[in-house]
Amino acid sequence: MTREQACAKIDEAISQMNYEGTAIEHYRYGNGHINDTFVVCRLNNKTNTKYLLQRMNHEVFKNPGQLMKNIVGVTSFLRDKIIINGGDPKRETLNVVPTKDGNSYYVDSIGSYWRSYLFVDDTISYDLVERTEDFYLSAVAFGNFQRLLADYPAHTLYETIKDFHNTKVRFENLKKAIEKDVCSRVKYVREEIEFALAREADTGILVDMQESGELPLRVTHNDTKLNNILFDKETKKPVCIIDLDTIMPGLSINDFGDSIRFGASTGAEDEKDLSKVNFSLELYEAYVKGFIEGTAGSLTKNELDMLPMGAKLMTYECGIRFLTDYLEGDTYFRIHRENHNLDRCRTQFKLVSDMEEKFDIMKEIVNKYA
Repeated sequence: MTREQACAKIDEAISQMNYEGTAIEHYRYGNGHINDTFVVCRLNNKTNTKYLLQRMNHEVFKNPGQLMKNIVGVTSFLRDKIIINGGDPKRETLNVVPTKDGNSYYVDSIGSYWRSYLFVDDTISYDLVERTEDFYLSAVAFGNFQRLLADYPAHTLYETIKDFHNTKVRFENLKKAIEKDVCSRVKYVREEIEFALAREADTGILVDMQESGELPLRVTHNDTKLNNILFDKETKKPVCIIDLDTIMPGLSINDFGDSIRFGASTGAEDEKDLSKVNFSLELYEAYVKGFIEGTAGSLTKNELDMLPMGAKLMTYECGIRFLTDYLEGDTYFRIHRENHNLDRCRTQFKLVSDMEEKFDIMKEIVNKYA
């Protein structure tokens, strides 16, 4: 079934949502690669009310029911905290709009899954770090997200993608891909494979600390890129964390590290010219400062101490995932050119190398703000 066919029942889905007012229009929105997103406009007491309607991709997320239970639980918890703190719960967290029969999602007559949120108006998002200040503010926002959810029972959340940030499992998957070599590509990436295999000892560091209780289980976002924050159009301040599909139990360090690997690079994630790809200590320091301010004392000493390692391991893990996908024939990450995943792998490994050279400075920066 194509995405167009899957979206064919949008009118049916709209009719089943508990929307207020009368219909005006609906239109496609955003450029997401996984879910299909629309804005639905309704007229309610002479006011134009907007809702976000999404067709969830249940091929990627195999159990939409569990995913939505995670989102409803976390957003309800956040809403209560925001109200206690005197904030605006309609803007500072996502708000799930129920179906007419009270559920958090609707399954249409051809088996597509739909959900809806209140639309957070007068906001913008950024795909790239254009100003250091924006990266700092994103760190405050994700840190505050961690702080607000610090006492949420993370163990009650479903693991919507198994072993998502289990670096040991990701490493084993790479070794299997090398052994099978289904596309006969191993001969082209000997250097990258050697780089990955040389760091096997690192793969268990955070996983083992979590299993031993040295690192606490947290509610983690697991996709902490800049474009998953809505900023107020006028003040340019962060308003709301979005894209909660990968909300799961995990490590705060991984959320920190994912932001760093994506935002503290001087080059694009798929840059071919590796001379343009370097790890920016300036951007790293801005994010460390903001993240520690946002968490406001809610992180343990071990979590703070391991932030640099989180940055390195998340970058390394992403690199071996790109390399694995390249070896397996580009079946997971969407590619737009030949060797796209290999280019992505090489940028991540370049960043890892740069981080290793600057690791002592990275630790000093954390100590400065912790």
